[in-house]
Amino acid sequence: MVEGTPRTYKDAGVDVEEEDEALKFMIKWCSKTFNFRPDVGKPVIPIGHFAGIIKFLDKYGLVLKTDGVGSKVFIAQLMNKYDTVGIDCVAMNVNDVICVGAEPLSFVDYIALQKPDKKMLEEIAKGLYEGAKLAKVTIVGGEVAQLPEMIKGKREGYGFDLVGMCIGVVDLEKIVDGKNLVEGDVVIGLESSGIHSNGLTLARKVLLDGAGMDVFSYIDDFGCILGEELLKPTKIYVQEVMEMIKAGLNIKVLANITGKGLLNLLRVGEGYGYVLENLPQPHPVFKLIQKIGKIPEEEMYSVYNMGIGFCIVASKEDADKVIDIAEKHKTKAYKLGFAVKDPERKLYLKSVKLLGFKGKFKRV
Repeated sequence: MVEGTPRTYKDAGVDVEEEDEALKFMIKWCSKTFNFRPDVGKPVIPIGHFAGIIKFLDKYGLVLKTDGVGSKVFIAQLMNKYDTVGIDCVAMNVNDVICVGAEPLSFVDYIALQKPDKKMLEEIAKGLYEGAKLAKVTIVGGEVAQLPEMIKGKREGYGFDLVGMCIGVVDLEKIVDGKNLVEGDVVIGLESSGIHSNGLTLARKVLLDGAGMDVFSYIDDFGCILGEELLKPTKIYVQEVMEMIKAGLNIKVLANITGKGLLNLLRVGEGYGYVLENLPQPHPVFKLIQKIGKIPEEEMYSVYNMGIGFCIVASKEDADKVIDIAEKHKTKAYKLGFAVKDPERKLYLKSVKLLGFKGKFKRV
């Protein structure tokens, strides 16, 4: 290990707490725009949910979300392989749109380039196509910007940033926002495909910079080279979750497990927390990052999905139906735990003895 290898996300250069503080000012000013549209276009829920909703028709709201791939693009550059990051871009957006009970409809992308490369752009486009096919959305346009002074990368001439925006639709009377939570509701976790598109900065600093590994290093526990594992596309959960919603299951909360990991469960549902008793074993990639970086468990669970990419909180009566639908779509599902009344809104991970509160995990 190289001296100074980061043991936390902050050490790696990503200060989540400082970001949260800065975001308060963004939210303050953006919220002041809510009265600009008194009818069509009026926001329906406050900023802070997984996606925004605006009034569109009497019965329906439009749902909007934008997100990007982040520093996963560096792994694509090091591998000179760009055909999967488009899937990640679609996934990061559609998986948030479905969290309010909405059906994703369409998508646009934005690619900022160091300089245009035909092969790279075609591969990115193929990934966007594959993601759109999995999510059943159309791609109706986008933007390509050449910014050679701004965009740099890990491979000279191949620097890029990839961002997308998804629009969906939801019945205004069927928004999923945690308002119907009751004690004892069951938390079901859907497996992730791996690291997804969060925490790549820490992973790169630990594995590539700290341990001196190469993206072409073969890892026995992975059954593939390191770069292939890190490039595994973010799993898209649209089809299984849409089937659950359309089946009329009593779903209380939908949570995309991205940055901050399982703490995303606490983004909605006032007055309730959760006890998770049955967490699956994390994927080997998380174990490797933790072992080599000597990263505390509370930090790992604060940064990574640790094997659970999406959570559904449903009534006891419908929990097994949720699992049946997930497994019908070849997505492994776990009963993780249950909701509890808690005005402080804490998340207790019993099996690893961690308590999540106010945006971070602590050992208990």
